[in-house]
Amino acid sequence: MKLEGKIALVTGGTSGIGLATAELFVREGAQVVVVGTDRARLDAAAARLGDHGFAVQADLRAPGAADRVAEAVRERHGRLNILFANAGLGRAAPLEAVTEAQFDEQVGINFRGLFFTVQKSVPLLDRGGSIVLTTSFLNAVGTPGLSVLSATKAAVRSLARTLGAELAPRGIRVNAVSPGPISTPFAAKMGLGEQELRAMAEGVEAQVPLGRFGEAVEVARAALFLASDDSAFVTGMELIVDGGLSQV
Repeated sequence: MKLEGKIALVTGGTSGIGLATAELFVREGAQVVVVGTDRARLDAAAARLGDHGFAVQADLRAPGAADRVAEAVRERHGRLNILFANAGLGRAAPLEAVTEAQFDEQVGINFRGLFFTVQKSVPLLDRGGSIVLTTSFLNAVGTPGLSVLSATKAAVRSLARTLGAELAPRGIRVNAVSPGPISTPFAAKMGLGEQELRAMAEGVEAQVPLGRFGEAVEVARAALFLASDDSAFVTGMELIVDGGLSQV
């Protein structure tokens, strides 16, 4: 198994890509700590992960939340080998309709929360550790109505490079996985009505060269590659999993 004996932390780990990745990490031999905000989803995720999983409730937008998550990992395992910083959200709105609250919410979880999760996790990471950040195909294309979400994901792409350079002397790799349109609950949380969501989904699917939405487990497999020793000589890169949408 690729992750035998490893300790992994997965934020946004109670649904979609995060939960699929946590389950795959467990199947590959890891002990996994998942972080989320909803108690019911946390309990359900912990039940699915069984004895190899542990759930921590935290809103990473809140001051001190990343410290509490890191301390929970320290108390339970004493160390960390893998961080999958995956928590994120998006709100669809044209430029003139974006509110300060929407802006702060997205920057707070997608960038600020991710940054401090990495900062507080690094002291726990052994040499040879791996950090995987979730970006998005949106950081490479211009999509009307998604300016704040896209900008935060571009900032995370930059972090993969800068932190990859900064942490390389410590033997810690930093990479990103970039999902395209994936069949997860993420889109349903963007504040769009059902008809708007359907129209958006149909429009995006028509642009994907492979002709379909991806599945969460397909992104999880990419995250596994970046987390494992299979990518031991890889750092600062972004692995794109978008059916060719941003590439061809």
